[in-house]
Order: sequence, then C-alpha cells, then structure tokens
Amino acid sequence: MTVLLSTIAAHLDALLEVATTPDYPNALNGVQCAHRGPVRAMASAVDASERSIRLAIDTGANLLIVHHGLFWGGLQPLTDYRHERLRLLMEHDVAVYSIHLPLDVHPRFGNSRLLAEALSLNPTGGFAHFDGVPCGVQGTADLATADLFRSVGAFASTHGGAAIASAMSPDRRTRHWAICSGAGAGAATLSEATTGGVDTLIVGEGPHWTAVDAPERGLVIIYAGHYATETLGVRAVGNHVADTFGIPHYAIAAPTGL
Repeated sequence: MTVLLSTIAAHLDALLEVATTPDYPNALNGVQCAHRGPVRAMASAVDASERSIRLAIDTGANLLIVHHGLFWGGLQPLTDYRHERLRLLMEHDVAVYSIHLPLDVHPRFGNSRLLAEALSLNPTGGFAHFDGVPCGVQGTADLATADLFRSVGAFASTHGGAAIASAMSPDRRTRHWAICSGAGAGAATLSEATTGGVDTLIVGEGPHWTAVDAPERGLVIIYAGHYATETLGVRAVGNHVADTFGIPHYAIAAPTGL
C-alpha cells in the first residue's frame, strides 16, 4: 500500500499543531525535503544525519521522520557532509519530515510525557516552558531518588545512552519530579524547577555548572542522554502513521553518544 507524502504531512501538521506551536526558526517543522513518491515505507530517527539516512535507505523506506532536522546550522553552503545528506535523499527519493517542539509539547507523543510513562511516573502538569508552551512534564511521587536513578539508568542503557546524576545523599527521597528531554538542563529550567518546588529533575543533558548548582538549589539532576530521552516521541509518531495509513515503519537506532 502507498500514500502521498502530502496526505501524511497534512495529517501530521494538524495532529501536532505545527502552525501554532512556537519553535526555534531553524527547526523548520514539517516537510523539509520532498520526493517523487508516493510513500511506500517510512523510517523514524532522532536526527537527520547521514547515518540515519543511510539506515533508512537500507530498510527500503522513502520517508524519514525525524526530531532534529537538516537545517539547525541555518543558512550554510551545500558542501561536504551537508551535500552528502541531500545527495543521498535525492538519489534514493527519500523525503524528510521534521518535528521538533510540536513533538515535545504534544500530550500524546511528547518525549517527556512518554519518558515519564516509561518510568511509571504520573504527570500532573507541564514544565520547561518555551514562549508559554510546556516542553516537559512534572508530577509528585514518594520514592527513593536512588531507585529512580536506577530506573532512569536502565531506560538509558536500552536507548543508546547512560545516566549520571548530580550529588545526592543515599537516603534522599523524590517527592516532586520534573522531566525535560534533550538539552533540558539550563538556566530557565533550573529556575523554573527551583521556584516550583521540584526536587528531582530528569533531563537529557546539561552544562557542568548545572550539576554544581543543583545541591545548592535542593535539586538532584539526572542526566539520561540527549539522544536516549528523545527516541520515544518520533518512534511513537512513526507507529501512529503506520497504523493510520497501513504502511511499514522502521525505527532507526543511531545513538550519538550524548
């Protein structure tokens, strides 16, 4: 069975509210590269890297759905590795659909929400606001922080990452947690965590100073890997498209090490 790229794109644009969700200019959400089509099979990946593109081609997919698209560097010449990515897409007739913050904020497919579900945590509100839109989730619990850290570590190890944590006491307990996938530890999220009473923050990655500041803010920060924490949403979207349109979906694993 095949389906037009425009049909899939229109469905995802509406479902993920692409037109009304704020994002960074270079995210360029939606179709980033068209093709002759129609779509016969699709692949999903975190990043639109040459490795992901080659792996998608190997599966026979001619649509690649990604979280991080082709144009994060802004206007750049199409030379070297940038040219190679586009050459592969063009020669193999592979389209690219990219979805960044509209995926993160989605109540069903959001990376942070799905990570909370994987950790058996129940979100009760939003967290990590960007232009007034929550990119993460938060909730309450009563569990040993060390146990939560082990659960995050088990998740990360099966999704191409490894978890580390800022300083914590052995008997510490988590009562108010928050999750922001990807580059979730920064000045704004730490400030929001502190003012909101969060005691345990789960993120993908963050700069060194965040682990220095965490104990003085009453926080433990668990860093689970940028890549690992953003594998869930794009795979869920791929599965949804497969179920909706009856075309095969291949989830591409291409860990970055971060």
